[in-house]
Amino acid sequence: MRAPTNTYRLQVRASFDLHEAATRLPYLRDLGVDWVYLSPLLEAEPGSDHGYDVVAHDRVDPARGGGEGLDVLVAEARRLGLGVLVDIVPNHVGVATPSANAWWWDMLTHGRDSRYAEAFDVDWDVASGRVRIPVLGDDGTDAVVHDAEAGLFRYHDHTFPVAPGTSSLDEQHYELTHWTAADDGLNYRRFFAVNTLAGLRLDVPWVFEESHAEIRRWFDEGLVDGLRVDHPDGLRDPGPYLDDLAALTGGAYVLVEKILEPGEELPASWATAGTTGYDVLGQIDRVLTDPAAERVLPGSDLDYAGMVHDAKRWWATHMLRSEVRRVVRELPASLVAGDVTPGELLLDAEVIEDAVAELVACFPVYRSYVPEGLETLEAATATARERRPDLADTLDAVARVLADPAEPAARRFEQTSGATMAKGVEDTVFYRYNRLTSLNEVGGDPSHFSLGVAELHAAMAHRQSAWPHAMTTLSTHDTKRGEDVRARITVLSELPGLWTEALAQLHAAAPIASEDFAPLLWQAVLGAWDADDADLRPRLHAYAEKAMREAGDHTTWTEPDEAFETGVHAAVDAAFDDERVRDVLDGLLAAVVEPGWSNALAAKAIALTVPGVPDVYQGSELWEQSLVDPDNRRAVDFDLRAALLADPDLDHPARAKLLVTSTALRLRRDRPELFSTYAGVEADGEAAGHVVAFDRGGVVTVATRLPVGLAARGGWGDTTLRLPPGAWRDALTDTPTDGRLADLLATHPVALLVKEDDR
Repeated sequence: MRAPTNTYRLQVRASFDLHEAATRLPYLRDLGVDWVYLSPLLEAEPGSDHGYDVVAHDRVDPARGGGEGLDVLVAEARRLGLGVLVDIVPNHVGVATPSANAWWWDMLTHGRDSRYAEAFDVDWDVASGRVRIPVLGDDGTDAVVHDAEAGLFRYHDHTFPVAPGTSSLDEQHYELTHWTAADDGLNYRRFFAVNTLAGLRLDVPWVFEESHAEIRRWFDEGLVDGLRVDHPDGLRDPGPYLDDLAALTGGAYVLVEKILEPGEELPASWATAGTTGYDVLGQIDRVLTDPAAERVLPGSDLDYAGMVHDAKRWWATHMLRSEVRRVVRELPASLVAGDVTPGELLLDAEVIEDAVAELVACFPVYRSYVPEGLETLEAATATARERRPDLADTLDAVARVLADPAEPAARRFEQTSGATMAKGVEDTVFYRYNRLTSLNEVGGDPSHFSLGVAELHAAMAHRQSAWPHAMTTLSTHDTKRGEDVRARITVLSELPGLWTEALAQLHAAAPIASEDFAPLLWQAVLGAWDADDADLRPRLHAYAEKAMREAGDHTTWTEPDEAFETGVHAAVDAAFDDERVRDVLDGLLAAVVEPGWSNALAAKAIALTVPGVPDVYQGSELWEQSLVDPDNRRAVDFDLRAALLADPDLDHPARAKLLVTSTALRLRRDRPELFSTYAGVEADGEAAGHVVAFDRGGVVTVATRLPVGLAARGGWGDTTLRLPPGAWRDALTDTPTDGRLADLLATHPVALLVKEDDR
């Protein structure tokens, strides 16, 4: 397997298509990039900005440059010696515009007789063999118009096919229902709770072959070198899928977007180089977090585990109830007292549904893959029994079925547990739990507050031995906060008293009806604040709207509370317009900006040099102060970055980050032999606890941690690294060092040391 030494992620879309991306490859090569990493390329929903709503698998999206654009980009990549990694989306397709998706349209037209009916995960025993489409508003079917001339049914901007030989809506193979019917009456599998993303059955051989036709061509013609697989947990059985993918690609480099909870291991049987790096992201953030603040920051009294359980339980019994009910329908009939007609849930089945919902809510990871990970199911069952002793016998009976991979309900439950975790934790609790929001990141558990340096070394040594080619990242299109937003917020762990006082002052000056939501909002304002950003106000308003509606405890997307939302938006405006609020923010910024940049450079240096394949998310070689999507998909000023890289004399506040990024990427690409092992490097002296250092086999990374405390103790003093034998020189400043940190880190809070004879 040919693996990259590093990657650089580009978001390809109509406004930045493959032709435009090709023109930026010389800059990436100069930066030190080894492989360019592209967001999904297959044809997506009309107007899609992200590309995860694929509608056609046999062509590159014309809006993204089409096949010609891919050819142009690949030719330029090959000229420059760059590899090409592409993001693919096997789990689901976009169905928001049915006519754009030929497979979906055909199934709606012909129902179970459609060749493509097998491709979609539809329970045909529900709704009298019709696909339920939850699209209607309160005007209902009265607003549906039959356009006989066009052979369509129209509902406002939506169009649907007419089955041959029919003319009425009741004769179709689909049933248009009110949008709220998706909560408990949907009969096709979807991506999480997104009705417009329909799941595919990749375990059906022809579905795999035809949905990977264009991907196969890429490898047959040598256009693409590796793949990133989006959301493998949605698949019925990810292991066999990855085996099929390995056969199709000839064993090419493949990564999986798999979320691992702390302590969880990727299944060793999977044909993959590893995950996309959220696990390492969390470890890096936590080694820079001051453990002393764990129990004193505002929000420390919140019960995170309880919040997670309750949020997951809510999703399982409300907006994901359709998925839970389908698990129940696929359980053996012997578990259900009384006669059960296919597709019906009788009163006696409600107890079983209650038990399945509780198991989902108690599941500690995204999903298991029985028989692998059987202990996870057993742990969830034990927790559920403790919470609901009244369901003990039912839980045991259900768990016995779910432990058998041959049972249809077992795989269905695994797909459902992942969706419930994602919605309950990432999209709900992460917007409610407010202690230190730099830890509220995908794949992280914010109740795990910090990580010691020795623990980081142990984790990275394991990574070197087990997953040396897995990806490492700090920012992605899915992160809730950009890497440098998190780095600045992390400083609050060193200033709990200042933050507590400032929060009280902010609440007095610009009160928000929820004192729980206020800390989360103000941390976002603090982390993203850039006085030179003309778009900051609308960006913060957009974030506030998404954050409070995702939290869902005071206002929601479907039932917005106008009074609450007006108060939140008034607080955002007060950050710009109210002198009292500005005074508080200015005081906080004065305390956190400089140590925040120190944390940012430390995180970048560590992420780019620990074991694995480091990825640079587009633009993050300069300060990355984005918030949650779509904010993190904003256009990147590549001209500025290219100019700064070409002219070291140009002044820019993030020049140090560009220097760290380019130096590390070039070392990884040009001298891979210097990154073949891992060993922690110890320090001696009074400030030894403020440094993270490790030897990769020829390059020693040195990074400052807890910079506020370091400054308070008066700096490094005589603290010195125990460097491996040899003469070492810092590649960032081109100066020799004997390991004395006061001298080594006098210019930057980080260093990348290379042996003199290895220069």
